[in-house]
Amino acid sequence: MALTKKDVEHVARLARLALSEEEKERFTSQLDSILGYVENLRALNTEGVPPTAHPWPAVNIWREDKTERLQGVERDELMKNAPDREGPFFKVKKVIE
Repeated sequence: MALTKKDVEHVARLARLALSEEEKERFTSQLDSILGYVENLRALNTEGVPPTAHPWPAVNIWREDKTERLQGVERDELMKNAPDREGPFFKVKKVIE
């Protein structure tokens, strides 16, 4: 089943993409090639192969979350460098209107 330029235009419209004629031609060729490769994968015998989400049987290998007090400069020392402050906080310009 070959992908057509009309199929690419339909997908672009659904994704709200404005494509030039050159892009439509290029994407038609590229997407047809990708779908052809997927068809090759469908031909593989996967009977008895369990579905996997990850190639290694790793289970949550991250460190445990724990709170700790960071050692460093005291707040008053940091606030000496603040160009503007309001109480114990840095005062910055509004960035969202």
